[in-house]
Amino acid sequence: MEEFGKSLIVMGLFLALAGVLLILVSKAPGGFPIGRFPGDIYIKRDNFVFYFPITTSILLSIIFSLLLYLFSRH
Repeated sequence: MEEFGKSLIVMGLFLALAGVLLILVSKAPGGFPIGRFPGDIYIKRDNFVFYFPITTSILLSIIFSLLLYLFSRH
């Protein structure tokens, strides 16, 4: 149980660091194009906006899968 607690702390610190980095990078000139990749669906009409970030979702899924794979290896 102690190992699981340590793993949660490490993952939490990693997520907090990733969040801070995303905030800092998004404020930089040009920003980070998360959610604005080619393939993300964005439809804007008069009173309607539909946004489906399919490419961003696939990219984040691959990144998180790789991270979880690396963390799960002993």
